[in-house]
Amino acid sequence: MRITISGPPGSGKTTVCKLVAERLGCELVLVGQIFREMAVERGVDLEAFGRLAEEDKNIDKELDDRIFAVALEKESLVLEGRLTGTLLKRRKLPVFAVYITASEEVRAERIARREEEEVDAVLKDLRMRERSEKKRYLDFYGIDPSDRSTYDLWIDSTNTAPEVIADLIMDRAHKAAEDNACQVKKSK
Repeated sequence: MRITISGPPGSGKTTVCKLVAERLGCELVLVGQIFREMAVERGVDLEAFGRLAEEDKNIDKELDDRIFAVALEKESLVLEGRLTGTLLKRRKLPVFAVYITASEEVRAERIARREEEEVDAVLKDLRMRERSEKKRYLDFYGIDPSDRSTYDLWIDSTNTAPEVIADLIMDRAHKAAEDNACQVKKSK
């Protein structure tokens, strides 16, 4: 089973991904890590590489191709990334796509705690990053990252523990897999 988990920074998606991958006993792939590796390969820091990606659509295309190659390799994995579910579905790869979000304030507080920074500074940076990514995703893909229509499950983590979210994802993903298996049998 391929499960993709997307969402904005600070939503809790990485924490939930780790829990889901552990429960499934499968590999966890972090798209942000692949992006970081690409920056290192080019000898550029992450912030500069992000700016380059705004100008050079080939960077996103290369990232997408790498993600798709990893997803094709394995039928059982958890992929974490902003557009992963939508992009893999566009390429007709079967995935259970989850989107996790939280209020902007909670996300900023989580990041500030994790990065040991001031909440106001994180909030400003968060807004700038999300504007940049939204512009990039709309320009390059025609995708609004906050569009719920491509996701199988949309969860607000503002007041929900990661373990509860992981349980919900596991339950819904298994149910979707069972429903899909039934549909395949009926169509034969």
